[in-house]
Amino acid sequence: MKTGLFAILLVAFSNYCHTQIKSQLKIESGVSYELARFRKSTLSDITYELDLKIPESKSERISGTEALSFNYKKESEEPLQIDFKEDASSLTAVSVNGKIIQPVLKNEHIVIEAVYLKSGTNTIHFTFLAGDGALNRRDGYLYALFVPDRARTMFPCFDQPNLKANYTLSLTIPEKWSAITNGKLKETTIEGKNKRLNFGQSDLLPTYLFSFSAGDFKTFTAKIGQEDSKILYRETDSVKIKNSMDSIFSLYKNSLAYYEKWTGISHPFQKHGMVAVPDFQFGGMEHPGAILFQNSTLFLDKNATQNQLNSRSNLIAHEVAHLWFGDMVTMDWFNDVWMKEVFANFMADKSTGASSDKRVYDLKFLTTHFPAAYSVDRTLGANPIRQNLDNLKNAGMMYGPIIYNKAPIMMRQLELLAGEENFRNGVDEYLKKYAYGNATWPDLITILDKYTPEDLQKWNKVWVNDPGRPIVDYEIKYKGNIIERFKVSQHPEYGKEQKSWPQEFEISLFYADRVEKSIIKLSGSQQEISELKGKTKPLFVLQNSSGIGYGVFRMDKDLMSNFSLIKDPVNRASAYISLYENMLGGLGAHPQELFHFFSGQLQNETSELNLRLITGYISTIYWTFLPEAQRLKESENLENTFWKALQTHTAKNNKKILFDGYQGIFQSQQAYDNLYKIWKSQTPPKEVSLNDEDFTNLALSLSLRNNENSDLLQEQLIRIKNPDRINRFKIIMQAASSDKKMRDDFFSSLSEKKNRSNESAIGASLAYLHHPLRQQVSINYLPKTLELLQEIQKTGDIFFPDNWLRSTFGSYQDPKALKIVDQFLLQNQEYNPILKNKILQATDNLRRAQVLVK
Repeated sequence: MKTGLFAILLVAFSNYCHTQIKSQLKIESGVSYELARFRKSTLSDITYELDLKIPESKSERISGTEALSFNYKKESEEPLQIDFKEDASSLTAVSVNGKIIQPVLKNEHIVIEAVYLKSGTNTIHFTFLAGDGALNRRDGYLYALFVPDRARTMFPCFDQPNLKANYTLSLTIPEKWSAITNGKLKETTIEGKNKRLNFGQSDLLPTYLFSFSAGDFKTFTAKIGQEDSKILYRETDSVKIKNSMDSIFSLYKNSLAYYEKWTGISHPFQKHGMVAVPDFQFGGMEHPGAILFQNSTLFLDKNATQNQLNSRSNLIAHEVAHLWFGDMVTMDWFNDVWMKEVFANFMADKSTGASSDKRVYDLKFLTTHFPAAYSVDRTLGANPIRQNLDNLKNAGMMYGPIIYNKAPIMMRQLELLAGEENFRNGVDEYLKKYAYGNATWPDLITILDKYTPEDLQKWNKVWVNDPGRPIVDYEIKYKGNIIERFKVSQHPEYGKEQKSWPQEFEISLFYADRVEKSIIKLSGSQQEISELKGKTKPLFVLQNSSGIGYGVFRMDKDLMSNFSLIKDPVNRASAYISLYENMLGGLGAHPQELFHFFSGQLQNETSELNLRLITGYISTIYWTFLPEAQRLKESENLENTFWKALQTHTAKNNKKILFDGYQGIFQSQQAYDNLYKIWKSQTPPKEVSLNDEDFTNLALSLSLRNNENSDLLQEQLIRIKNPDRINRFKIIMQAASSDKKMRDDFFSSLSEKKNRSNESAIGASLAYLHHPLRQQVSINYLPKTLELLQEIQKTGDIFFPDNWLRSTFGSYQDPKALKIVDQFLLQNQEYNPILKNKILQATDNLRRAQVLVK
C-alpha cells in the first residue's frame, strides 16, 4: 500500500515538474532545440501571406504586411515565441485573431501571450519593416537567402526546418524589374512607376527554402517538360550567354530525368526557375522554383576548361538533386544538414557520371572530393560528419568540406558495403516514407539496416559520428623473389582510441610489363591479404590505386623513380594525393623533394584534372613549405619549367592551366615583363585563350609584384564593362594596392558589417591582402582578423567564417603568425568550440610549416 501510494505521488510530482518546465521555456536568442521541440509539438498547418514593397534604392527600407496562420494545440499558458531578429522599431503593428496587441519583442522573439491564442486555427497579422540581413540588396537587384536560420531576420516566422509551411507572396517593385519566387506568377498589375506581382501559393517548404529574387534582370525562357521555365540573369557577355544558355537547360533537364528515373518519383514541386547571381557567396541554393546559381559558374565561353565544365555540370546536378534530397525530404534539425548535402553531391556524381566513361567519373570524384575532405580531416580541428547543435543560431557553422566532400566518400563506401541494389531500395523507401516531411540520419540507417546483414551502427560510429581518418600501412615479407606474406594495417591518425574504418580499396602491384590488382575489404585493425601470397616481387606497390579508399596510405619509396609505369590517370591521381598527404604528415618525401617531383610531372601529365591537381600542390609547397630563400633560388627554374611545359602541351585546356600556374608563382623581372606585355597588349600566348576575367586576374597578379601599381589597377578598372564586375574589382583593388595606407584603410573598414556585404569579393580580397609577397605587413592584421571572427559568424552567411579564415591564413609560414593564433586561443579558452575548430582547420598548414620548412 505504501509502495503504491509512493508511486502515485512520484508520478504526480513528475507530471507537476513537467508542467512547470513546459511553462518556463526560456526566451533566448536564436532558436533553441527546446523551443523547436515545443513548437513542433503544438503547431501545424502553417501558412504565410506576405506583401512586400521593395523600393529601387537599397538605402530605403522594405515595408511589409504578413498574415501568419496556424493550427495551435494549446496545452498550457506558455506564451508563443515567433522569431524576428530585428529592432523593436521594425515591428509597427500586431494583431492576434483580430485583436490589436502591444508588440513585445524579447531576445529575437515576438512574444504572444497565451491569453490571445486558442486551440485550433489562429491568425496573426504583422505590419513591419523587413530586415536587410538576408536580402542581399545590391545596386539594381536583391535575392533572399534564408539558410540556415535567417528568414527571421526579414519577417516574423517559425524559423526551424521541421515546421514546413505554404507561402503566398505579393511584391511591389520598380516597373522595369523582374521577380521570381517558389510559387507561380498569377497576376501582374502596373501601379504608376511600379508594378505589383501576385504569386500563387508555394508547395510545402521550411523557412530556409522560401526565397524570392527581384531586380533589373534579363530573362530567358525555355521548356522544361511541358512548362515554360525562366532563368533571370545579369550577365552582359553576349558570347558567354550564347555559348551557355542551351547547355544550362540541357544539364538541368538531364539531371531531372536521371533523378526521376533513379528515385521513381516525378519532379516533386510545382515549377522550375533559376536565378544567376553575380558574386553569389555560395555555388548555388536549392529553393524549389527559384534556384540560385553563381553566375560565373553557369556562363562560360567556348574555351572553358574541363574543370570549369565539370564545375557547372556538378553544380546544376547538385541543386537539382536537392529537390528530392533536402527539399522534398528535409532534415528534422540542422545537425543533419549534412544529409541533404551528401545526397546532393553523391547523386550529382551519379548523374554526371552516368553519361561518361567510368574512369572519367572515378577521376572526377577522386580529385573533387578527397583533397578537400583531407584539408579538414587531417587537422587538429577536424569535425565529424554529424555534429551536435543546441541552437539554430549556430547552424551555419555545421557547413564545410566534411559534409560536402567526406560525406559523399562515406556514402560511396556505404553503397559498396550494402550493395548497390540494396542501397537504392533503402533510399527509395526512405524518400517515399518521409516525402514532404522531415527525417533524421538514424531514420535512414534504420531503413538501410533492413537491407544488409552488416553492422551499420558500428560502421556509422567511425564514419559519421567521429572525426578523423586512418593511416593505412602495409608490410611485405618475401621468400626469395616471392611474396610470402602481405599484411595491411590501420590506426587513427590522432588519438589513442583503438578503432578501424571498414572500407574497400584497391592495391596494385606494378611490374615492368603489367599491373596486378587486388580489391581489399578492410574491416579490422590489420588483415592478411592471402590472394597476394605467392606473387612475384613487384617493382613497387601502390595502395588505394583506384582512389576509393579513405585515409593516409603509406607509399612505396620506389614509386616516384618508377612513376612512368603508372599509365592509368586515376592511379596517378591517387598516387599524387597520397604523396602529398604523406609529405604533410612527415611520413614520406620532404617538401623540396616532392616539389621537384611534381614540377617534373608538368610536362609528362596529360590528364587535365591531374595537371590542375599537381599545379595546385606545387603552388602550396612553393609558397607555404619552402623557406623564402629557397623559393628565390627555385623561382627562375620553376618559371622556366612552367613555360616550357606550356609550349610542349598540345591540349588548349592544359595550356591554360599551365599559364595560370605560371602567373601564380612568378617572381623574376623577366617573367613580370613577359606577363605585363601579354596584359598590356591583351595578346595571350599561342593557343592560350584568355577572357576578360582572366586579364583581370592577370592584372591583380602583376599588381602584387609592382610597388607602384595604381596606374595598372586603374587601367584594368577602365577595361571592365560589366557593372557587377566593376563593383567587385573596386573592392579587390583596395586589397591589392601597393599603397600600404589604402590596404590599412581597407582592412579597417571590414570591422563594419556594411563593408562586408559582398562576401565573395571580400574573400578574394583577403587572399590578395595576405599574399606571401605582402605578409611582412599583413601579419599585423591577424590579431584583429581573429577578434572579428565571432562577429563574422553572427552577421555573415554560412561559408563566410571559413572563407574569412582560409583566405587570411592560407599561405602563412611565419612562426610569428602561429604565435598570434596560439595566443588568441590561450586567451580565449571558453571560445565557441566550433569556431575554434575552424581556426585550427584554417591554420593547419601554418602549424605544419613549423616542422616542414627547413
